[in-house]
Amino acid sequence: MSHSSPETNADISNAEAMTSMPSRFGNAWTALIPIAIGIAIAMLLHFLLPSPQKNYYVKVAQITGIVIVLAVSLNIVNGMTGQFSIGHAGFMTLGGYMSATITYYGSMLLWGSTAKHGGFLGSGEWLFAASCLAGGLFAAVAGYVVGLPSLRLRGDYLAIVTLGFGEIIRVVLQQTAKVIEDPDVLANAGVAELVPPPLGGSLGFSGIPKYTSLFWVYAILTATLVVAWRLKSSSIGRAMISVREDEIAAQAMGVNIARKKVMAFVIAAFFAGIGGGLFAHSTGAVSPKDAGFQQSFDFVIMTVLGGRGSISGVTIAAILLTVLPELLRDFEQYRLIIYALLLVIMMLVRPQGLLGIHEIWDLWPRRRATVPAPTATSSVASLPTPSQELK
Repeated sequence: MSHSSPETNADISNAEAMTSMPSRFGNAWTALIPIAIGIAIAMLLHFLLPSPQKNYYVKVAQITGIVIVLAVSLNIVNGMTGQFSIGHAGFMTLGGYMSATITYYGSMLLWGSTAKHGGFLGSGEWLFAASCLAGGLFAAVAGYVVGLPSLRLRGDYLAIVTLGFGEIIRVVLQQTAKVIEDPDVLANAGVAELVPPPLGGSLGFSGIPKYTSLFWVYAILTATLVVAWRLKSSSIGRAMISVREDEIAAQAMGVNIARKKVMAFVIAAFFAGIGGGLFAHSTGAVSPKDAGFQQSFDFVIMTVLGGRGSISGVTIAAILLTVLPELLRDFEQYRLIIYALLLVIMMLVRPQGLLGIHEIWDLWPRRRATVPAPTATSSVASLPTPSQELK
C-alpha cells in the first residue's frame, strides 16, 4: 500500500487550484462580453442614427428601449417570483422625479442654466447618469418598503397594496410646490421655498434637460437584460422561481421566502427607477399621473403576454405593444379596437404567453452530445472485484 508525501499532496492541490483559476476568470470575463457588445451597439446607434428629437422612428426606438427596461424589471416580481404587483409605474415615477431634480437643480447650481451642458459623455451627461443611478436607489428603498407587505399578502391582496402605493405617490406629488426657474432664487432659497419640494405640483415637473439618447437607453437596457438573465440562471433566481411555483415546497427545501420576495421588489424597483430617469429626460417632463395604474397595467400586460419569467418573451412583447399602436395610427378610428382584439386573440391562442416559461433560444434544436459506447475492456474494468463487493 503506497503513501503519498505531504509535498506531493500540496503539489496536487496547487495544480488543481491553478487549473480552476482560468475557468473562474473565464466566467467573469464571459459575463462582461454581452455588456461590451451591447455598449458597442448602443454607440453605433447613437452615431449612425439621427437624433430622437429630429426623427420620429428613432424616437419610437428610444421609447421602446425604455419600455423594455421597465417590463423586464417588472418580470422579476410578477414573472420570476410570482407576485402580483400593479404599482410598477410608481417606482418609475419616483425614479424619474429624483433624477429630474438632480439634473434640473444641479445644472442650475453648477452652470447657472438648466440647458444641456457639454457634448457626448460630457459633464452634463455624467450628471445625468449619476442622477439615474440615484433615482434607481431611491426607488429601490421604496421597493423595500412595498415589498414588506408581500411577506404576509399574496394575489389580489398584494395587488391592492401595490395599487395603493402608486396612488399615494400620485397624490403626494400633486401637493409639491411650483418649480423654481431662477438660479438666484434657488441660491437664496430657504425652508419655505424648499418645503414642500419644488417639483411642479399637479402640473408636473417640466423643463428637464433632454439628456436621454440612444446610447444611454440601450447601454442601460443591455445591463438590465444581463442582470435579469444572470439572476434567473443563478441559485437566487431558481429559488425565486421555486417560490412562484410552490411556496410551501420552497420553504420546506430551505428557501428563505421572505428574503426572496423583498429582494425581487428591490431589484425590480431599482431598474424601474433608472427607467423613470431615462423617461423623464427623454420627454423633458414628468407628471404625477405617470404613477397611475393605467401605466402599470401596460407593463403587467407585457409580462403576461411575453410569458411568466421569460426575459426574451417579455422583451418581444414590450416591442410589439409599443410599436403596434404607432403602426396603427393610420387607422385612428379603429386603432384601439384592433389593438384590444389582437390581445384577446393572443390570450386565447397562447394563454401561457408568447414563450411561456422558456427563452427564445430554447426553441432552437440542439445537437445532443453522443456518449461513446463502452468497450469490452472498459466494461470489465469497471466491474467491482469480489474483495470490493465484500467491503
